[in-house]
Amino acid sequence: MKSSINITDPSHASPLGKATEYQSRYAPELLYPIPRQLKRCELGIADDALPFVGEDLWNAYELSWLNPKGKPVVAVGSFRVPADSPNLIESKSFKLYLNSLNQSTFADVETVAATLARDLSAAAGKPIKVRLEPLAERPQAAIGLPTGICLDDLDIACDRYQPAPEMLGTQAGDVIEETLYSHLLKSNCLVTGQPDWAMVVIRYRGRPIAHAGLLRYIVSFRDHNEFHEQCVERIFTDIQTRCAPEALAVHARYTRRGGLDINPFRSTGHYAAPDNMREIRQ
Repeated sequence: MKSSINITDPSHASPLGKATEYQSRYAPELLYPIPRQLKRCELGIADDALPFVGEDLWNAYELSWLNPKGKPVVAVGSFRVPADSPNLIESKSFKLYLNSLNQSTFADVETVAATLARDLSAAAGKPIKVRLEPLAERPQAAIGLPTGICLDDLDIACDRYQPAPEMLGTQAGDVIEETLYSHLLKSNCLVTGQPDWAMVVIRYRGRPIAHAGLLRYIVSFRDHNEFHEQCVERIFTDIQTRCAPEALAVHARYTRRGGLDINPFRSTGHYAAPDNMREIRQ
């Protein structure tokens, strides 16, 4: 099985954006890792000196396998991929891999979880935490909003739709700590150009960040092509560079596609990853 692939263009070998024959028998070789450093180099991030800690939290809503009697089990799953793993996992390959469990037999939930953890960890290059909840056990999910200030009612004019970090800045004032969020983040898949929608949450301590400029900056991603994880790292790096907060965390919750949602979180280490609370569109 592949644990890393030295590529510069994920469209070359990735199944993303291509017609695909779905497999329903266990096939870990379907997983397609992409080196994170390919994009981090654009941001001036060294592989051995990451300016953040964090994770990519994936939620899977189309997950099933067969028990030893051939009876289907359906479940929801969550997967926590550390931000310092060498690779991210391309989303369509993740979906195809999960679908390959559909007609595969496993002894119990624990065996499925261990299998997923082994295969995904091999692809990412670091241990991945897996949690599976069969629907027969009636798992619950929380939907809510961050505790903070929503920027979306600001009356601003927007005319930039590629990332414009020069819009970021601070205002005069004492050091504050606040949480700001917006539902207006939209970017596009790096390979297919399909739209990706998200709520983005910025928590920081430092000189006051200008709210209008921050919202314009968020909107400026609207025509930008990049994977979810890469967009969040770009936002984190730009805010850190332009606003120099003492502490910073950026968290985005993207709407699901193909039964998966991806929720990257990056922090200077002063803030812990938030609970897995869904955005209303997820």
